[in-house]
Amino acid sequence: MADANPPPLRSFAQAAQTEVDAVALRVVQIDGLVALKIIKHCKECMPALVTGQLLGLDIGSILEVTNCFPFPSRGGDEEDELDTDGANYQLEMMRCLREVNIDNNTVGWYQSTYMGSFQTVELIETFMNYQENIKRCVCIIYDPLRSSQGVLALKALKLSESFMELYRTQTFSGEKLREKNLSWKNIFEEIPVKISNSALVSSLMTELEPEAPATQCDFDRLVLSTNPFMEKNLEFLIECMDDLSMEQQKFQYYYRNLSRQQAQQQAWQQKRRTENAARRAAGEEPLPEEEPNNPIFKTLPEPSRLDSYLITNQISNYCSQVNGFAAQSFSKMYLMDAFHEE
Repeated sequence: MADANPPPLRSFAQAAQTEVDAVALRVVQIDGLVALKIIKHCKECMPALVTGQLLGLDIGSILEVTNCFPFPSRGGDEEDELDTDGANYQLEMMRCLREVNIDNNTVGWYQSTYMGSFQTVELIETFMNYQENIKRCVCIIYDPLRSSQGVLALKALKLSESFMELYRTQTFSGEKLREKNLSWKNIFEEIPVKISNSALVSSLMTELEPEAPATQCDFDRLVLSTNPFMEKNLEFLIECMDDLSMEQQKFQYYYRNLSRQQAQQQAWQQKRRTENAARRAAGEEPLPEEEPNNPIFKTLPEPSRLDSYLITNQISNYCSQVNGFAAQSFSKMYLMDAFHEE
């Protein structure tokens, strides 16, 4: 006998979306040409910070980035006009790419950064705007100054699911953070990046590879000048420590006011209990022990902990950069000392 209530048929798009949601994103695979485009755009526009669109395919646990294009530069009094022109520019670029049969599916965006200072509220808001239409978007962060030290400073980031749920409510109180078990480490998730090239490109690069065993990148790693990079990192680290101290002062001020308010409430309630005891003795109706209209019973708004979380995250990033760069610098110094002794 046939089932009287057959299951509803799902479209291919719904089935594909369900499969994508079930598989966690594990790798961001970037074409070598796309990586070169990002590096070229970010280096040419230094010290200005630039952004661009990432295009590609979302396949299972791998997000393939197969193309990209830069966004128009912002600035000046024409910022509103640039926003409109930028949106039209993106639509026109997508249309042109579709006409020449190139992947035109948006998978995120890339942006340059200076000394790793990218963990801001603006980055989170951009993520949330992308998340409305693209569930598994990523942001490629490239640091030209860090890359000049002989390291490819290219990383892929996404927001954690628990943080996005909390950000939609715009409630970053201590109680909510404890309830979600969310710490400053759980805001961003770094996805491993894999640079991929086709077989033809790999064979061509093999033929073009010079016979010299060392490349310019190898020589960059031997540069002993560490003062500028370390100095800037420490300057930014001190600024972040000052910002974190200011955030802590906000919370101290809030808890002082909260303690003062609780003391006033207790004194008022004690006075009201004494008054009610006298009214009961006189045979009168007692008065309520709480009055919502009284200013001392008004709930004090707790400061958001989002800024302090982001600052703490940024401090951790600067400390990691200083630690990694200092270790490399010591290795170079010991190496050169051995050469000098010989």
